[in-house]
Amino acid sequence: MGDSKEVGTEAPPAGTSARGGLSLLSQGESEEPPAQGSALFLGGNEVKSRAVVKYSSAPPRTAFARLQEKTDLKLPPANWLRESAKLGPAGTTILGNSRKSKPFSSFGMAYDFIDSVGNDVDVVSDSENIKKLLKIPYSKSHVSMAVHRIGRTLLLDELDIQELFMRSSQTGDWTWLKEFYQRLIDQKWQRKKKSKEHWYQKAILSKFLYYSINGDGAAQPVPSAAEQQESSSADQTNDSDGASWPAPFEMPSSVSEDPGASSQGLKNDFARNILWTFEDIHMLVGSNMPIFGGGRYPAVSLRLRDNNKPINVLTGIDYWLDNLICNVPELVMCFHVNGIVQKYEMIKTEEIPNLENSNFSTKVIKDIAQNILSFLKSNCTKEGHTYWLFKASGSDIVKLYDLTTLCEETEDKYQNPFTMPVAILLYKVACNMMMKKNQNKKHYGTVRTLLLNCVKLLDKSRHPQIIASANYMLSELFQLDEPKKEESSESPLNENSDESYSEEEEEMPDSDENGSYSTCSDPSDDNKAVAIIKSVGELSVPEKYKSIHQIRPSCAFPVCHDTEERCRLVLSYVLEGLKSVDSSIKKESDLPAADPNTPIPLKYEDESTRGGPEGLEKQMALFLDKMGSLQKGNYSSQSGMIPGSWQHKMKLQLILKSSKAYYVLSDAAMSLQKYGRALRYIKLALQSHDTYCCLCTNMLSEVLLFLSQYLTLCGDIQLMLAQNANNRAAHLEEFNYQTKEDQEILHSLHRESNCQGFAWATDLSTDLESQLSVSCKCYEAANEILQFSDLKSQNPEQYIQVLKRMGNIRNEIGVFYMNQAAALQSERVVSKTVSTAEQQLWKKSFSCFEKGIHNFESIDDATNAALLLCNTGRLMRICAQAHCGAGDELKREFSPEEGLYYNKAVDYYLKALRSLGTRDTHPAVWDSVNWELSTTYFTMATLQQDYAPLSRKAQEQIEKEVSEAMMKSLKYCDVDLVSARQPLCQYRAATIHHRLASMYHSCLRNQVGDEHLRKQHRVLADLHYSKAVKLFQLLKDAPCELLRVQLERVAFAEFQMTSQNSNIGKLKTLSGALDIMVRTKHAFQLTRKELVEEFDQPKSEETPPAADSSSLNREEVIKLLGIFESRLSFLLLQSIKLLSSTKKKTSSNLEEDVVLKTNKQIYSQLLRATANKNASLLERIDVLVHLLDQLARGSGGGGGALQ
Repeated sequence: MGDSKEVGTEAPPAGTSARGGLSLLSQGESEEPPAQGSALFLGGNEVKSRAVVKYSSAPPRTAFARLQEKTDLKLPPANWLRESAKLGPAGTTILGNSRKSKPFSSFGMAYDFIDSVGNDVDVVSDSENIKKLLKIPYSKSHVSMAVHRIGRTLLLDELDIQELFMRSSQTGDWTWLKEFYQRLIDQKWQRKKKSKEHWYQKAILSKFLYYSINGDGAAQPVPSAAEQQESSSADQTNDSDGASWPAPFEMPSSVSEDPGASSQGLKNDFARNILWTFEDIHMLVGSNMPIFGGGRYPAVSLRLRDNNKPINVLTGIDYWLDNLICNVPELVMCFHVNGIVQKYEMIKTEEIPNLENSNFSTKVIKDIAQNILSFLKSNCTKEGHTYWLFKASGSDIVKLYDLTTLCEETEDKYQNPFTMPVAILLYKVACNMMMKKNQNKKHYGTVRTLLLNCVKLLDKSRHPQIIASANYMLSELFQLDEPKKEESSESPLNENSDESYSEEEEEMPDSDENGSYSTCSDPSDDNKAVAIIKSVGELSVPEKYKSIHQIRPSCAFPVCHDTEERCRLVLSYVLEGLKSVDSSIKKESDLPAADPNTPIPLKYEDESTRGGPEGLEKQMALFLDKMGSLQKGNYSSQSGMIPGSWQHKMKLQLILKSSKAYYVLSDAAMSLQKYGRALRYIKLALQSHDTYCCLCTNMLSEVLLFLSQYLTLCGDIQLMLAQNANNRAAHLEEFNYQTKEDQEILHSLHRESNCQGFAWATDLSTDLESQLSVSCKCYEAANEILQFSDLKSQNPEQYIQVLKRMGNIRNEIGVFYMNQAAALQSERVVSKTVSTAEQQLWKKSFSCFEKGIHNFESIDDATNAALLLCNTGRLMRICAQAHCGAGDELKREFSPEEGLYYNKAVDYYLKALRSLGTRDTHPAVWDSVNWELSTTYFTMATLQQDYAPLSRKAQEQIEKEVSEAMMKSLKYCDVDLVSARQPLCQYRAATIHHRLASMYHSCLRNQVGDEHLRKQHRVLADLHYSKAVKLFQLLKDAPCELLRVQLERVAFAEFQMTSQNSNIGKLKTLSGALDIMVRTKHAFQLTRKELVEEFDQPKSEETPPAADSSSLNREEVIKLLGIFESRLSFLLLQSIKLLSSTKKKTSSNLEEDVVLKTNKQIYSQLLRATANKNASLLERIDVLVHLLDQLARGSGGGGGALQ
């Protein structure tokens, strides 16, 4: 629209003085109505009408000049046919200098008020077309209009068949329609010429309007040339007037370069655009009616009538509708006879329907409007199609044709001149809806339909930019940002606006849905019509035609429950967009020939990657160098795109979208544990990103953040592939598979770059070490990117995630090297010295742990730092174990190197505990570290005890160190904490007490002299033995250990007995030893239970390994049983001897007699049992249990008679 036009309310005009005997009506008010509309009550029928001027280019309104009586209108005024701002387009329109209604006038309005189209407004049209439609039942004249649907809005334009066919005879453009028209509608078509009377009336009206705005009443003769111009303009309709049908039927180059540009001939040429609400119908109407200020009224319209011809219904409806549309309250009528002015008359708008000879019901007009709208909405269902509403002159039948379908039956669909404007409008409305973020999702179904229909209308070769842009917008409709929350993001997409129709509807029969529209029921009807109104009279029947434009399921936005489905849709649109961009780049010949259908081979292998981690270092250096150059904005496109061109901008957007889609696909595959597929997708995402980097002149921080996320995910995938090596073949197959779509997208990417920038990160290696290294490098690269552009501070969560992953992968690699070192150690048989390979692995492992600990500490992750410190402690223990093999097993001693590494291990475990602070931080990790620390102290003490370094240290010092280490081990071994590890802790503590007791027992045996020390050792040995027994008794699976401890206690008692002199003392000690023997019954019962279970097990299922393991256990039991029998025999014999000798010396003691008798009986039974060499193990245990029972009863003072 021109800059000179005003928008909004007009200022009241300045006053003008009367001149030349003409009386002026006083100045009127502003033409614009108040915002609230007026409801008019006419003839008892209520009709609601409300008009709001959206835009006006008319000058401030002035009063009209009232012509004096007898003024001769046949004489032209001096200003006749000159451009007049006051009359606007109306002055010249009347004589046809400009077409009365341009064929694309509704599109011009729609472009200017894009907000209203597709959503709020039902109809966009010239007011003349609206009037013509509402007069159909009253008029015999022909109606010919083009109808287009955009969302819920219908665009109506006059389709001047006569003019079209005149043009057709010159250009051959509309021959198909001309043939169709002649065949079905009017066999003898010929151009109908307007009568002289018609042009006479037009000229009179034109002169009258010019007189009314002219201050000088004198009629001035006009040169004859003007007369000629009048007649010539009446007859000629083609050459001088090319602008009415825009000359370019194909869109001009401006549109193909810029989708926002309006095409030539699609201007909004109306003096005012009005949003008119008639009952419940919302219309955007263009009007050129001149409005004058008049008298006491704000606005009047001016009309000229021949006094000899009474006003008829058609004229009345015309005047009434014009005033309603422009919200003009009054009409001034000037009557003339043969061009001589007679009188003026003022009529109120609401009185027009009741004028004599012009009576009509406003209610009927309302019904006609609603019926016609319903008829059109129900049948013009396909967006992008051009419908033709046609009523022949004098006919009662109204027909609706689908010109697009008719045109498609011919060779070239672009012969329809409406194709381009419709496509552009569809695109603009979609763009506008996309802009409105607040109501965005609600309209996604509509936007998608608009864009799909737009793309369908356009020729790919002629309009690549609009097609690329539309496809990009289609891809933008699908949310990719939150791959994890797809459920919630989808729900609003079903709430579609109710008037969008999708392309799937083409298969639906349009006219059979409502019985009111008959098709082909009458031989006179043609079968090409989409729908037919059999009689115009039907339009006056209230609600005869009901609109059926309810929500149709096919217009709903496709809900993708599956992330993959959603991404695939996005990629299909991206691919179409890329194809459009690529096809518009001219330098095809310079490109290497590549067939998009041939897969691009994936088997490239960089020389540098073959070298494993060392090669990766080079790759990383190159990558970081490239990242540095990105900051400077290097541009390198192979296809020759010009930076800043639409192709360049659009391709960047599309490539970025594809990389996001592939990232989401990769993330989804990752969660499904399809790691080969995930790697393929992240490879495509990184290849897209690599191309983006090549094309980008100014890298956005948002895009760098994406890259960091892609690399992080790539690191995750490589790590998972390393951990799932057993399924490598399946992963490899998934990785190498490619869809045709992916190949074509890759082909488009390869036009710009070689896509090898991230090859180091996306190779599927078969080597575990290189997979772990690649994963680590991915995280390092992601971290570098965050460091580069200060994204770290803007995205702290992402930064923490990357550092966590770096710490984790370094732990994984450290453990990998540590396990390799342990494996080498276990294979070492011949050489007892530590190999350099082992030492290298230790160094690598230690370095990884150290870096990992630093990563976790930098983000205050105490728990993970503790776990890595714990692993470092384990590494130190492996180093210690590696040094234990030196020297002969018999002469082996605990070496200083072992001590050094074990102490280092202890330091790391203690650091881990300090890192955690308290058990509450992470109970499981805390308990684990405590257990490892206890184990380290225990191992150290055990080795010092078993392989005492006597060559370097004194016995006492070794004993002291062992005792200290054991006590520390006990300190970190919590036997009371109820957990899965509790039995292990109890066993460990029991073993420690047993070992300490054995050590003190041994000291006591070997020590001579210091009585105080001996006593101390005796007390400690006794204490630890009793503690060991208590703990072993809690365990159900350690009968042999319990038996052994008890036997050692008996031996300890025997040793004490040797140093005793008195019989009473010896008897007391013997009694204590026998008491210990009795208490071993629990151990025998446990052993018996295990043996019975083993005896029963082979019957049910034969398991050789179980038999082997039990046989070892059995040997141990037999050995301990033998010792037990001999010790019991010895103790019983000693007891019998001592009791017998005391009996002789002293007087008889009844209690001692009973004990002696019992002991003798048990001793004889034991001798008999041990003499039987054929007895089974179970039988021997049964005998012992029985004897111990007797012994218990006997010692308790009961009678010992054998049962």
